[in-house]
Amino acid sequence: MPRLSFSTQIAVLWILVAILCSLLAAVVWLMSSSALGERVAAGRQQAFAACEAVASRYDMSVQRPHETNIDLMHAVLDLVLARSEGVEGGFWSKSAAAPNGFLAYAFPTYEGSGVKRDVPEAETPLILRTLGAAAAGARTQASIVSSGADAVIAVACPVPHRDGMVAWTLTRARPPLGPYGESAAKVLAGVLALILVLAAFLALALRRWKRNLTRLEQALAPSGAFEQGRRLERFGERDLDHIVDALNRYVDRVETLRRETDGLAARLAQAERFGALGKMAAQVAHEIRNPAGAMRLKAENALAGDEARREAALRMIIGQVGRIETQVGSLLALTQPVTVAPREVDLRAWLDEVVHPHEARASARGVELAVEAEPGASRPAFDPAQLARALDNLVLNAIRHARDGGRVLVRASCVSTREGERLRLEVIDDGPGVAPAEREHVFEPFVTGHPDGSGLGLAVVREIASAHGGRASLAEDTEHTRFLIELPWRPY
Repeated sequence: MPRLSFSTQIAVLWILVAILCSLLAAVVWLMSSSALGERVAAGRQQAFAACEAVASRYDMSVQRPHETNIDLMHAVLDLVLARSEGVEGGFWSKSAAAPNGFLAYAFPTYEGSGVKRDVPEAETPLILRTLGAAAAGARTQASIVSSGADAVIAVACPVPHRDGMVAWTLTRARPPLGPYGESAAKVLAGVLALILVLAAFLALALRRWKRNLTRLEQALAPSGAFEQGRRLERFGERDLDHIVDALNRYVDRVETLRRETDGLAARLAQAERFGALGKMAAQVAHEIRNPAGAMRLKAENALAGDEARREAALRMIIGQVGRIETQVGSLLALTQPVTVAPREVDLRAWLDEVVHPHEARASARGVELAVEAEPGASRPAFDPAQLARALDNLVLNAIRHARDGGRVLVRASCVSTREGERLRLEVIDDGPGVAPAEREHVFEPFVTGHPDGSGLGLAVVREIASAHGGRASLAEDTEHTRFLIELPWRPY
């Protein structure tokens, strides 16, 4: 079973926190929903009923009208108050010899150990005040003292037919959870507040973590800083910073390997250059030796011949000198470094300007020269003069190799690749094509399939394309010969 995503785990955690907060809020609400006034009213009613029951039961149970029976008082108190949870009480007489006039006391539902027979000292002043008021007014009296969420309720009622004797009861109105209910509610409220604070802190921390994780993901994207070989910035999160440090070490190693590779490539290029120079020297010697030998032979014949023969020899010598000049000029163009100055260019107008001068040559061979341009959303940027040199070579090559009455198509378009938008120039002819054995070497100097060619035109095309950050290639078409130049649509 696949593990839940990080975002899903966060959502589940938040749901659990929300449920916990809801339960705590419900408990706090239930504990505080029972108002003090309601609890006091209920306690007062309970104390009144218990007091009246004690007084009437004692009056009915006593045998002699003026007798004070302490044992009977205790029996009545135990019997009646046993049915009143949390109520204590007793008898009092203003003429009694006992301290403060108390005759008997009982608390049958006392939750402590043993039997409680002592009048509560803390509430004694309240009880005496209530008893005095009841004795003076000869009617039931009640006194209530509130303290926070608690309230003490004292009730005194005269005993019928007993002059000066008063029964009393005492109870307390407490929070729903007993004497510690208010404290428990406060503690739970504090816990709830703490959970909310921790949840808010966790939310901020997770939000910051997710934001930094998103930044790291963007940095590792194909177009991000990591792919571009730049070091990543630390986020201030220890765990993520460990990952960033590891990636930065990888970037440093890659940069070191790149420098080493560049050094090796430079040395390899130098070695290849020396090899190419040797090959080129041999080719140049061959290309110059043949015209030079022909010129020498003609010159020797001219010296021994008549005037007409000398004139024909001179014309042939001039042609061979022109051939040598063409070879040397192409060679110089190839050996000079190509520098480009890119600028925005109107693609269609530039293409027409480059191709138009070749129409006469194409017409002379009966070749149709067509132009197609598919402009992009913006103008491309390249060096129009240098790229015109490259396209001239490709068009001349296509016209030279196209079949008689054939067709040459020059097409420019904007294509989208993994490297971004690129300008693609295509020159297509319907000639016999390039021999398979020559395809790999077609862009090398002095490689030509035409007797009058120098073999340097396609090499110049490759150099100009490379100077633009692009490449020149021969497509693998089977029906036509298709040369391509691809370079960035906008190199900056």
